[in-house]
Amino acid sequence: MSASSSAIETARLIGKAADDKQAEEILALDVSERMPFSDIFVIASAASERQVKSIADEIEEQLIASGRKILRQEGRAAGRWILLDFSDVIVHVQHGEERVFYALERLWQDCPVVDLGLPEHSAAASDEDEASA
Repeated sequence: MSASSSAIETARLIGKAADDKQAEEILALDVSERMPFSDIFVIASAASERQVKSIADEIEEQLIASGRKILRQEGRAAGRWILLDFSDVIVHVQHGEERVFYALERLWQDCPVVDLGLPEHSAAASDEDEASA
């Protein structure tokens, strides 16, 4: 089983919304094989609590405007790690320090990456790959 087309579309909207607020290291992982309640995790980070909140606000606004419904959210008060649950997609917006400490990418490293269609990020990744070769 892999992520549904609806979940992929939602993840791409989330990626664009996060990118609009200059989120860093935006990553989507297809967790559908390992999680019975969600298809995709989107992870993004920011340099400050204010930016974490701003990114989460933008994601929520854009998804509600597109007809999606948020089921739950956690962590908004502290602003260090905000979780937004859109059922088939769960979003983790983390302060950079939390992202390094909790290392969600490492925990889910065996899950396939979902292309979010963010060319400036993929171009930067390709440049890094070529430089290290």
